[in-house]
Amino acid sequence: MKRSLALMACVLSSAMVLTAVSPVMAADKEKTETADTKEDAATEETKKDSDTESTALEDGIYSAEFDTDSNMFHVNEANDGKGTLTVKDGKMTIHVSLVSKSIVNLFVGTAEDAKKDGAELLEPTTDTVTYSDGMSEEVYGFDIPVPAIDEEFNVALIGKKNKWYDHKVKVTNPQKEADGEAAGVSEDKKTVEDLKLEDGEYTVDVAMEGGSGKASVDSPAALEIKDGKITATIVWSSPNYDYMIVNDEKYEPVNKDGNSTFEIPVDAFDYKMPVTADTVAMSTPHEIEYTLQFDSASVAKAEK
Repeated sequence: MKRSLALMACVLSSAMVLTAVSPVMAADKEKTETADTKEDAATEETKKDSDTESTALEDGIYSAEFDTDSNMFHVNEANDGKGTLTVKDGKMTIHVSLVSKSIVNLFVGTAEDAKKDGAELLEPTTDTVTYSDGMSEEVYGFDIPVPAIDEEFNVALIGKKNKWYDHKVKVTNPQKEADGEAAGVSEDKKTVEDLKLEDGEYTVDVAMEGGSGKASVDSPAALEIKDGKITATIVWSSPNYDYMIVNDEKYEPVNKDGNSTFEIPVDAFDYKMPVTADTVAMSTPHEIEYTLQFDSASVAKAEK
């Protein structure tokens, strides 16, 4: 009897110990799981930040592949499936030249949204592409905002039949151009300091490329150097240019009569400086991309 009572007391004592310990163990387990969860979340967040940093592009100019889901909507074969990706202040835009002039507008989003009032449609530029056989052709190009690299996004298009179509596109494999390479800069690029030019009035030969080849600019052009900065007077062969854009700055004509004349900044000689000029000669105004190259060897003091 005494032995039974002792055994029962032992069992009750063990149960009481387990009851007292269990909440502590449970609390410890909960703390451990909470800590593990926080650690996992922190690790995941760190991974996301790391991924974001790894995919973020520095400001600059890149070549990049432009992939679409259509045989009718793609980069012109002359450009090997690639466009020029510009990154500025963290925002990305890719310029692509298409196969013809049949696509008249693009919209970043769905066709349904493109039809809504206030939708911001992308207007075409007129690009000249040169094929491997040396033949050239005018096609439409577009500057398309890019939300992210390596991720599909919606782009709708409308053709001459006035019908919107949905497409998926993706920008991949950005490769940063060597300094100035995308704009045609050569290693011989020269500045005022390189040429040791003093402030004053000069003339310089200028070569223009781009557009349809029908337009031209007067050469030599007048140059003014003041405080080490260069300003060129560009006289077009047409009175139909109503503004120019250089380094994202807009310049209005300095004349009212005769061929369109502009005073624009020049950052250096001996490279193809990209500019944009808007012409009103067509049924609707069009911005056209050109390059201007100022020949340092031809710089001469202006005759008074």
